[in-house]
Amino acid sequence: MQTADNPLRGATFLLAAHRLDQLPPDAGAEVAFAGRSNAGKSSALNALAGQTALARTSKTPGRTQQLVVFALPDERRLVDLPGYGYAKVPPALRDHWKQVIDAYLRKRQSLRGLVLIADIRHAPTPFDRQMLAYCALIELPCVLLLSKADKLSRAQVRTRQREVDGEIAKEGWRAQTIAFSAPAGTGVEAARVAVTALLG
Repeated sequence: MQTADNPLRGATFLLAAHRLDQLPPDAGAEVAFAGRSNAGKSSALNALAGQTALARTSKTPGRTQQLVVFALPDERRLVDLPGYGYAKVPPALRDHWKQVIDAYLRKRQSLRGLVLIADIRHAPTPFDRQMLAYCALIELPCVLLLSKADKLSRAQVRTRQREVDGEIAKEGWRAQTIAFSAPAGTGVEAARVAVTALLG
C-alpha cells in the first residue's frame, strides 16, 4: 500500500522480463533505474521504497540481468534495468541488453523518466555519459543520483556535484543531480520526491 510519508513504500515485485514483449501493458507511468553494475542501483531502489529487500543486492556486480518491474498503485511502476559495464558478462549478452535497453528507452510510451545512478567518487563513465546524452536527445527527464556520497567529506561532495553539474551544462544535457547515499540516508528524500513527481 501507499503511505503518505513515502508514496513508494507500496512497491512490490511484479515480474522479471528478458524481452520487451514480456513487460506489462504499456499504460500508466514508469520510471526506470539504470547504472553501472557496482554503482549501488539495488540499494538505491530499496532506500527509495523504504524496504530492505525489494531489489536484490549482491556482492557480485552485474547480477541484475533482466528488466525487473515493481508495481505501485494506479498503474505506476519502477523498472530496474540490467546493470551495465561489468566485464564478466559475456559480450554477446552485453550486446543483447544494450539493444533491449535502447529499444525500451525509445519505444516505451509509459516511460516518464530515468534515474541514473553513478558513483560520486569517479568521473561519469562513458556509459553514464551515453545515458545522459540519450535522455537529452529523446527529451526524457533524468535524475542523476551521485551515489556513495558517504565515502566523501561534505566539502568533497559539494565540489564533485558542482563539477558534474558543470559538465552537464557544458554538454547541453538536462539532469537533476542529487548527492546520494543509501546507508547514510543522504539525498533519499530528495530522490523520492523527484521519482514521485515523474510518476505523477
